[in-house]
Amino acid sequence: MMPELVVEHVHDINIHEYTRHARVLAFDLDNTLARSKMPMTDETARLFASLTHLLPVAIVTGGRFELIESQVLDSTLPYMYPNNVVLLPTTGTSYFQWNGRTFAPWYTLELSDDQKNRARYVLERYARSLHLWYEHTDGVRIEDRGSQITFSALGSHAQVDRKEAWDPDGAKRSLLAAQVQKELPDLTVRVAGSTSIDISSRGIDKSFAVSKIAEQFTISPSDIVFVGDRMSPGGNDYPAALAGTQAVRVDGRYGHERVYASVYAIIYTRLII
Repeated sequence: MMPELVVEHVHDINIHEYTRHARVLAFDLDNTLARSKMPMTDETARLFASLTHLLPVAIVTGGRFELIESQVLDSTLPYMYPNNVVLLPTTGTSYFQWNGRTFAPWYTLELSDDQKNRARYVLERYARSLHLWYEHTDGVRIEDRGSQITFSALGSHAQVDRKEAWDPDGAKRSLLAAQVQKELPDLTVRVAGSTSIDISSRGIDKSFAVSKIAEQFTISPSDIVFVGDRMSPGGNDYPAALAGTQAVRVDGRYGHERVYASVYAIIYTRLII
């Protein structure tokens, strides 16, 4: 068994050394660039848009493309350099790039109807057995994202504060994901957002997303700095570290808004290089 990879926290590294040779900066979205399903703050949006004028930037998230639009593009598109932006929603099962007019898909990997139906059935069965299937939820509980099935324990529209308080150590989601994975060996099951589990085609995780970014830009994964908040084993950002990127861990200890001061530091550093 290979030893676990320890990903350094952004405040424990020399950010300048990490970013000075980077050819692509890649970011997780929820709880890295913004709170879950919330728009980026004005300050983050300004910095993110400025960064796109300096080098390619990727966003890799478990959410749908529409969430990237509402969380990022609505506030940054008029100010960014879109040719330098690639967007990988649903954990890289789709890949969008600028075509001169809009962000259009380079590829999309859809689940089959059989895979979706089995994922829904197993998710509900184990969520009920683990007492995670609540009578009332705020929004959709099991969402078909085309290339991904997502279970949200509190519902897709639950309030952010409730979501962040529900499973802060990930124990509930990890147990559910492990049980569901045993029943779906042909699919990939992983812990995702604050209350969610994502299911996609086997082998599709953020290491796959990294490979596609590297392929598109004709670079090595080691040329990519990847910033995420779930960089421990079992977290959905951890595969990006295993893929060989220069992985950077962030967390929510920098203020109630949970829009990370550490990401600001990375962006500011790149702006002055």
